[in-house]
Amino acid sequence: MASKLAALQRWVDEVAALTRPTRIHWCDGSDAEYQALVQQMLQTGDLVELNQQTHPGCYLHRSSPSDVARVEHLTFVCTKEHEDAGPNNHWMDPAEAHAKMDGLFADCMEGRTLYVIPYCMGPIDSPLARCGVEITDSPYVVANMRTMTRMGAAALARIEREGLLSNDSFVKGLHSIGELDPERRFIMHFPEDLSIKSYGSGYGGNALLGKKCHALRIASWQARSEGWLAEHMLIVGIENPQGQTHYVAAAFPSACGKTNLAMLIPPDGYRRDGWKVWTVGDDICWMRPGADGRLYAINPEAGFFGVAPGTSAGSNPNALASIARDTIFTNVAVTADNQPWWEGLPGEPALDWQGRAYDPANGPAAHPNARFTVSAKQCPTWSPKAEDAQGVPISAIVFGGRRPSLVPLVFEARDWAHGVLVGGAMGSETTAAATGAVGVLRRDSMAMKPFCGYHYGDYFQHWLSFDQPGAQLPKIFHVNWFRKGKDGKFLWPGFGDNLRVLEWMIARVEGKAAGVDTPIGTLPAQGELRTDGLALDGAALDELLHVDQAGWQAEAAAIGDYLREFGQRMPQRLHDELQRVASALAGGPRVSAVAS
Repeated sequence: MASKLAALQRWVDEVAALTRPTRIHWCDGSDAEYQALVQQMLQTGDLVELNQQTHPGCYLHRSSPSDVARVEHLTFVCTKEHEDAGPNNHWMDPAEAHAKMDGLFADCMEGRTLYVIPYCMGPIDSPLARCGVEITDSPYVVANMRTMTRMGAAALARIEREGLLSNDSFVKGLHSIGELDPERRFIMHFPEDLSIKSYGSGYGGNALLGKKCHALRIASWQARSEGWLAEHMLIVGIENPQGQTHYVAAAFPSACGKTNLAMLIPPDGYRRDGWKVWTVGDDICWMRPGADGRLYAINPEAGFFGVAPGTSAGSNPNALASIARDTIFTNVAVTADNQPWWEGLPGEPALDWQGRAYDPANGPAAHPNARFTVSAKQCPTWSPKAEDAQGVPISAIVFGGRRPSLVPLVFEARDWAHGVLVGGAMGSETTAAATGAVGVLRRDSMAMKPFCGYHYGDYFQHWLSFDQPGAQLPKIFHVNWFRKGKDGKFLWPGFGDNLRVLEWMIARVEGKAAGVDTPIGTLPAQGELRTDGLALDGAALDELLHVDQAGWQAEAAAIGDYLREFGQRMPQRLHDELQRVASALAGGPRVSAVAS
């Protein structure tokens, strides 16, 4: 097979000449192709068959123990000008980076198959979607890309059609697992060329180049030049008893409840009243202004690459239902009867994520960053609107992080500029999804710090640029499900009860909740947050919604230090907005949003 698009065929030929594979396979995305890949990987040991009676169509992949997470210190943005990559990215000169990577790729596919994966990020007929081609020597990557993207013949047809109109019709991604040597592992992004080169890793976002590499780092560059936003956000629809649905986009750092919120199940009382929750996406959101001035969003992904540990019948029954069949698990443990297992599930493990007999002395049975890859359509709450070519209109944008103190349960930004500041100031305790220390407070603006493909100052300016005459922009909120009381326990029950907070946000969007103004934003007024059926006393609610002005003055100073890290490109408007908040904190009376 070959491509009718000369630019694509020429690139594939050049890569083949460099990497010298035994054979070339153009992926068509068919069921037969997928089954053939699975059988091949079962024979080589790249996959292990799980219990087909309890988990039909499910398989386990075990990574190399040195290849289990994103590697931010080995991830580079290679722009011609160093300053354009910004202090938020590691930078390498493009010529140097290409030379380094081509040296690694030379002859690396000898004895292997070169797979050509044409894919579309977003509904195949959506004007908001963008296409790419990944070349890889990993059948595991092919199988996962089939689930995570619209991959195969239809994507290739779109790439070839668009290639007649533009030289930049697709993102070029070149990947090889190499020797899985951490000393020979790099992920390079060339946004000016719309290309990616990744070597030495078979893990998730390092190898599935449509995911973070394309859908965020390269797409964020494309989005700035084309007037849209590529964001690390879930998209969820909230349908009220009257049948009206509001769509909400939300950005949280990894392991802070994104998937749980995207697949939220309403509390019993809400379900009886007729509330419904619809899942559009759990990780990435592309937003573009529509003709009516509203932001419209698509989920560029077709599947979920979710963190398995913490997923349980209690935390996320919809996710658990989604992965009961036709799922690839990575780095989970298995039970004696060969079912996938991780901490939080009933039963006990027999083998740990490395295939060893389980021994608590070796650490958790499942790797803390163990994953599942599954089609989004298997989610019980999957929204048919996820396939809407024009996207869904966004009513609210929510930022949040894991903060044990200071940050209230919920507050609303006073306007768009304040909302950009709120998103920019986001902080969370670090998690196992990224390498490094766990439990350290880290600023992670818009949850995009590892994923923005250019200078953060320019990124904030791009966000501010949407505040135009005639724009009908979403309201912006900040949430913190993780505030703790003096006993060290979470004050808010979380999970399904987070719908109570979303209900208040929607009331604010519809002009049906007055709220209480504070120096940091608008909080729920007394009685506006529904607490019926909760074991939550007035003192706990007071603490959840308390604004500690002295603490926030220190927080504002710390935010200012953080913004200054980005130098002259940080918009003055954000510095001015922070000064406004700081002045209000210094001069206003002490407040609490609710009375006991």
